[in-house]
Amino acid sequence: MITLEAPAKLTLTLSVTGVREDGYHLINAEMVALDIADIITITEASTTKITVDGPFADGIPNDESNLVHKALVLTGRTAHVHITKNIPHGGGLGGGSTDAAAILRWAGFTDTFAAAKIGADIPFSLTGGRARVSGIGEIIQPLPHQTRDITLLIPPVHVSTPLVYKTWDALGGPSGPHGNDLEPAALTAVPELAQWRDRIAAASGQTPLLAGSGATWFVNGHLPDISQQVAGLRVVHTTTRPDAGRVA
Repeated sequence: MITLEAPAKLTLTLSVTGVREDGYHLINAEMVALDIADIITITEASTTKITVDGPFADGIPNDESNLVHKALVLTGRTAHVHITKNIPHGGGLGGGSTDAAAILRWAGFTDTFAAAKIGADIPFSLTGGRARVSGIGEIIQPLPHQTRDITLLIPPVHVSTPLVYKTWDALGGPSGPHGNDLEPAALTAVPELAQWRDRIAAASGQTPLLAGSGATWFVNGHLPDISQQVAGLRVVHTTTRPDAGRVA
């Protein structure tokens, strides 16, 4: 049995640079790993079984749709995998992708092009730290680590990444005002995101930034009182980390 950390990821900036013939969007993004992490326990077995617990376990599938199961299929392995979900899901923090990347690291699988076919954020999660990410997510250029304190602000809103990209196309491919080209499309697709943005801005005195396609907003520094000022948010104080996870 082996236990691994699977750190969350945060997309700091994102430019959409084109669209491939197969419909996949090409990006140029800066991503960082965070010190909040799921814990993955792997026991080799002749069949695959996935179990989940933890503070954010609700709604996590344990069947073939889970990216952990897809990662096992990709590597030709089977195992019993237990996931302790410490990463809030549904906010674009890469929880499913980092769990799958932990499986790929355990299996010694390093093909980022193949990994991207099951999840575009998985190649970055294999590398971790801080990196420039391009292609559809499979081209990773590591960057020097920069320690940075961040407050994540996650509203009770579901944002569909495919819908945001479809909306971006329909809007004619706009550029984002704060380094994220998907922000205008996300606000169009899910208008209530703007209400949360404005409440966060008023409480923090900062311009909140959207993480990828959302729904997570983030600001610099740790803001311990903001959960009292903006009710209804999940607030996570975190710091960037230089690695892709260790044996826990």
